[in-house]
Amino acid sequence: MRTRRTHLLAVTGVALTALALTACGSGTGTRDEGASTPASKTSSTAAATTDGKGTAVPASGKSTGSGSTSGSSGSVKGASTSSGSGSTGSSGSGSAGSGGSSDPTDPKNRVLCNGSNTKVTAQPVSRPLNHMLITVRNTGSKYCDLTYFPVLRFDEMQWVPQADEQTHPQAVTTLAPGESGYAAVLLSAADGSGEGGMTGHKLTVGFQGMTPNSSGGASATPALPAKGVYYDSSLKVTYWQQNQDDIAGW
Repeated sequence: MRTRRTHLLAVTGVALTALALTACGSGTGTRDEGASTPASKTSSTAAATTDGKGTAVPASGKSTGSGSTSGSSGSVKGASTSSGSGSTGSSGSGSAGSGGSSDPTDPKNRVLCNGSNTKVTAQPVSRPLNHMLITVRNTGSKYCDLTYFPVLRFDEMQWVPQADEQTHPQAVTTLAPGESGYAAVLLSAADGSGEGGMTGHKLTVGFQGMTPNSSGGASATPALPAKGVYYDSSLKVTYWQQNQDDIAGW
């Protein structure tokens, strides 16, 4: 009987050993053994909280402000995204600001051309016959706009010469500091068909605002030849032009 019990115990021991080997081979043993993993993590966490400095330190030995590595990573990504967004906004705003400070198309950087920020000359020309050229040079520090056409008045003239609509430019004539704009004046009809001819000795050049017939500011009184300038009812002008060549043959 003792011999049979010993044999049975030996057989049982062999069976248990085989069962353990089978479990390890199937991969379930790893999960069963994994029951000790939380203890390992707990040990790491415990080690992190007992580093002697009161600071949470992960197993790697680096301090982190979040409860887990993934949380810390998410926090970094969030900061990076926010920083990128801030940089873009800041850069865009700075670019727009710097662009706005020098862009002549920005209304904030332009003023109306008038007698206070320009020098105006009026010079009769030999060709075409009975014509005069008005030149306006920007003497200010900002870009200025010459709107519509010059409002001319000889001496105490009570009527306003109209503009030739065929000379209407596609865009407002804008002058950079130091640049000039031009307008031509037909003084009298070459064939003598004009009426009420007289000689003017004083010329006043008025400037229009952003709407037709509104005031654009101070007027100018360019000098005329000593003998004066003859004009009649044919008197008319061109719109302000950026280039003198655009009205050279008008």
